[in-house]
Amino acid sequence: MKKVEIVASDGACVELCTHGAHVTSWKPASGEERLFLSQRSLFAPGAAIRGGVPIIFPQFAGMGPLPKHGFARVTEWEVVRAGKTSKRKGEALLRLTATPQTRAVWDHGFSASFVVSVQGMSLTMALSVLNEDTKPFEFTAALHTYLLVDDVRSTTVLGLQGTEYRDSAAGNARKCQDDRTLTPAGELDRIYYDVRLPIEVRDALRRTRVSMTGFSDAVVWNPGAERAASLTDLEPSGWLRMLCVEAAAIGAPIHLEPNERWTGQQTLSAM
Repeated sequence: MKKVEIVASDGACVELCTHGAHVTSWKPASGEERLFLSQRSLFAPGAAIRGGVPIIFPQFAGMGPLPKHGFARVTEWEVVRAGKTSKRKGEALLRLTATPQTRAVWDHGFSASFVVSVQGMSLTMALSVLNEDTKPFEFTAALHTYLLVDDVRSTTVLGLQGTEYRDSAAGNARKCQDDRTLTPAGELDRIYYDVRLPIEVRDALRRTRVSMTGFSDAVVWNPGAERAASLTDLEPSGWLRMLCVEAAAIGAPIHLEPNERWTGQQTLSAM
């Protein structure tokens, strides 16, 4: 698959595949990898890459009539530009527009752009969607970020206290996060609605802050040992070294009138 590497003047770097505009690696200026990528990930046409940052669009999961997580993550994107900016950031812009293949799944005219910029200890990703159709449409979206962790069983997530969520691993029950910290125990699959504060993920080796604008929700996911065993593109111990914390727009689908644009941004900061 065609890969794109962008490097900032301070050495911070990101790797992407044009397949899905998929970020597969992020190393801040300090040099260590911060994203999880499965050793068994399928790098094949029509297949999603397990790890990194898959782009979920125009449908989250199976919450609608389209194929799970939509088509953006398994479609080839065009590289518009890639390199350093005047501010010495590494930056890439990729674009996806409607084709007969996307219209066969979701019959709308659109243009989606994905801007990835890296510098210092931060990675910023911005997904933008323009309605190029003659009629309005709605969609849901997420940046399905796989954070690399030392051991998910001793990882804690902060910033979600007092937030309502849908527990997909417990029959889609609606609950509220009462505790200040969340520590994964077994399968974890939650959609947190109307998240207002930055989220912080801590393990024995690293701390990562997840901030977002435009996105209203956040997904926290880990398959746990039992479900992970059924995922053929995930190595047996892979679930221990990853935790997905995703900026998302799910609870209130994005509604765009013709010629209207929406942008959602997620910033990862290595603390």
